[in-house]
Amino acid sequence: MSLKRTLAHSAALLALAFTSAAAIADDHPYSEGPVVNVSRIRTADGHFEDYMKFLATTWKQEQELAKKAGDVLSYEVLTVEPRAPDDADVILVVYYKNWASLDGSIAKGDAIAKAVSGSVSAADKGVADRGSIRKVLGSSTMQVLKLK
Repeated sequence: MSLKRTLAHSAALLALAFTSAAAIADDHPYSEGPVVNVSRIRTADGHFEDYMKFLATTWKQEQELAKKAGDVLSYEVLTVEPRAPDDADVILVVYYKNWASLDGSIAKGDAIAKAVSGSVSAADKGVADRGSIRKVLGSSTMQVLKLK
Protein backbone atom coordinates (compact mmCIF):
# COMPACT_ATOMS: atom_id res chain seq x y z
CA MET A 1 0.00 0.00 0.00
CA SER A 2 2.79 2.41 0.80
CA LEU A 3 4.40 1.76 -2.61
CA LYS A 4 1.12 2.74 -4.30
CA ARG A 5 0.95 5.86 -2.17
CA THR A 6 4.55 6.78 -3.00
CA LEU A 7 3.91 6.27 -6.73
CA ALA A 8 0.77 8.40 -6.51
CA HIS A 9 2.66 11.18 -4.72
CA SER A 10 5.47 10.97 -7.28
CA ALA A 11 3.01 11.13 -10.17
CA ALA A 12 1.26 14.12 -8.58
CA LEU A 13 4.56 15.95 -8.06
CA LEU A 14 5.63 15.21 -11.62
CA ALA A 15 2.33 16.52 -12.99
CA LEU A 16 2.64 19.64 -10.84
CA ALA A 17 6.20 20.21 -12.07
CA PHE A 18 5.12 20.01 -15.72
CA THR A 19 2.16 22.32 -15.05
CA SER A 20 4.43 24.86 -13.37
CA ALA A 21 6.91 24.70 -16.24
CA ALA A 22 4.12 25.31 -18.75
CA ALA A 23 2.83 28.25 -16.71
CA ILE A 24 6.32 29.78 -16.60
CA ALA A 25 6.73 29.27 -20.36
CA ASP A 26 3.44 31.13 -20.94
CA ASP A 27 4.41 34.06 -18.74
CA HIS A 28 4.77 36.99 -21.13
CA PRO A 29 6.33 40.37 -20.33
CA TYR A 30 2.98 42.00 -21.13
CA SER A 31 -0.73 41.59 -20.56
CA GLU A 32 -3.53 42.20 -23.03
CA GLY A 33 -5.22 45.56 -22.70
CA PRO A 34 -8.21 47.10 -24.42
CA VAL A 35 -8.92 46.89 -28.13
CA VAL A 36 -8.65 50.22 -29.96
CA ASN A 37 -10.23 51.32 -33.22
CA VAL A 38 -8.67 54.32 -34.93
CA SER A 39 -10.52 55.93 -37.86
CA ARG A 40 -8.87 58.49 -40.09
CA ILE A 41 -11.15 61.20 -41.49
CA ARG A 42 -10.54 64.06 -43.91
CA THR A 43 -13.14 66.82 -43.76
CA ALA A 44 -14.11 68.61 -46.96
CA ASP A 45 -12.87 72.17 -47.33
CA GLY A 46 -15.04 74.50 -45.28
CA HIS A 47 -16.86 71.66 -43.48
CA PHE A 48 -14.68 71.00 -40.43
CA GLU A 49 -17.17 72.70 -38.08
CA ASP A 50 -20.10 70.85 -39.67
CA TYR A 51 -18.40 67.53 -39.05
CA MET A 52 -17.48 68.52 -35.50
CA LYS A 53 -21.17 69.31 -34.85
CA PHE A 54 -22.06 65.77 -35.97
CA LEU A 55 -19.37 64.33 -33.70
CA ALA A 56 -20.54 66.41 -30.73
CA THR A 57 -24.15 65.25 -31.17
CA THR A 58 -24.98 62.02 -32.99
CA TRP A 59 -21.59 60.31 -32.79
CA LYS A 60 -21.20 61.18 -29.12
CA GLN A 61 -24.70 59.81 -28.36
CA GLU A 62 -23.78 56.57 -30.12
CA GLN A 63 -20.57 56.22 -28.14
CA GLU A 64 -22.31 56.98 -24.85
CA LEU A 65 -24.91 54.28 -25.53
CA ALA A 66 -22.14 51.80 -26.31
CA LYS A 67 -20.42 52.80 -23.06
CA LYS A 68 -23.65 52.26 -21.15
CA ALA A 69 -23.92 48.79 -22.73
CA GLY A 70 -20.42 48.03 -21.41
CA ASP A 71 -18.67 47.52 -24.75
CA VAL A 72 -16.94 50.88 -25.14
CA LEU A 73 -14.59 52.02 -22.39
CA SER A 74 -13.91 55.50 -23.77
CA TYR A 75 -13.54 57.50 -26.96
CA GLU A 76 -11.84 60.65 -28.16
CA VAL A 77 -11.57 62.97 -31.14
CA LEU A 78 -8.16 64.19 -32.25
CA THR A 79 -7.38 66.89 -34.76
CA VAL A 80 -4.32 66.38 -36.91
CA GLU A 81 -2.29 68.68 -39.12
CA PRO A 82 -2.55 67.08 -42.57
CA ARG A 83 0.70 67.03 -44.52
CA ALA A 84 -0.83 66.07 -47.87
CA PRO A 85 -4.28 66.29 -49.53
CA ASP A 86 -5.05 62.65 -48.66
CA ASP A 87 -4.03 62.88 -44.98
CA ALA A 88 -6.54 62.87 -42.15
CA ASP A 89 -7.41 66.04 -40.28
CA VAL A 90 -9.60 64.24 -37.72
CA ILE A 91 -8.90 60.95 -35.97
CA LEU A 92 -11.59 59.11 -34.04
CA VAL A 93 -10.39 56.72 -31.34
CA VAL A 94 -12.67 54.22 -29.61
CA TYR A 95 -11.46 51.95 -26.79
CA TYR A 96 -13.30 48.63 -26.38
CA LYS A 97 -13.08 46.37 -23.34
CA ASN A 98 -11.76 43.43 -25.41
CA TRP A 99 -12.17 41.65 -28.75
CA ALA A 100 -15.37 39.99 -27.49
CA SER A 101 -16.93 43.46 -27.25
CA LEU A 102 -17.00 43.46 -31.05
CA ASP A 103 -19.03 40.22 -31.21
CA GLY A 104 -22.53 40.84 -32.51
CA SER A 105 -21.56 44.32 -33.64
CA ILE A 106 -24.18 44.44 -36.42
CA ALA A 107 -27.06 43.86 -33.99
CA LYS A 108 -25.52 46.22 -31.42
CA GLY A 109 -25.02 48.90 -34.08
CA ASP A 110 -28.58 48.52 -35.32
CA ALA A 111 -29.95 48.95 -31.78
CA ILE A 112 -27.87 52.09 -31.28
CA ALA A 113 -28.89 53.44 -34.72
CA LYS A 114 -32.56 52.96 -33.83
CA ALA A 115 -32.10 54.65 -30.46
CA VAL A 116 -30.22 57.67 -31.85
CA SER A 117 -31.60 58.10 -35.38
CA GLY A 118 -34.99 56.43 -35.10
CA SER A 119 -34.23 53.65 -37.59
CA VAL A 120 -31.37 51.91 -39.32
CA SER A 121 -32.39 53.42 -42.66
CA ALA A 122 -32.33 56.94 -41.16
CA ALA A 123 -28.86 56.25 -39.77
CA ASP A 124 -27.73 54.95 -43.18
CA LYS A 125 -29.05 58.12 -44.82
CA GLY A 126 -27.04 60.17 -42.33
CA VAL A 127 -23.90 58.25 -43.26
CA ALA A 128 -24.57 58.93 -46.95
CA ASP A 129 -25.26 62.61 -46.29
CA ARG A 130 -22.01 63.00 -44.35
CA GLY A 131 -20.18 61.84 -47.47
CA SER A 132 -20.43 65.42 -48.73
CA ILE A 133 -18.60 66.88 -45.71
CA ARG A 134 -16.00 64.22 -45.01
CA LYS A 135 -14.13 61.25 -46.44
CA VAL A 136 -13.27 58.18 -44.40
CA LEU A 137 -9.66 57.35 -45.25
CA GLY A 138 -9.66 54.06 -43.37
CA SER A 139 -9.54 52.55 -39.93
CA SER A 140 -7.43 50.10 -37.96
CA THR A 141 -8.36 47.93 -35.02
CA MET A 142 -5.58 46.91 -32.68
CA GLN A 143 -4.96 45.76 -29.12
CA VAL A 144 -2.97 47.50 -26.41
CA LEU A 145 -0.23 45.38 -24.87
CA LYS A 146 0.57 46.57 -21.35
CA LEU A 147 4.18 45.94 -20.42
CA LYS A 148 4.66 44.37 -17.00
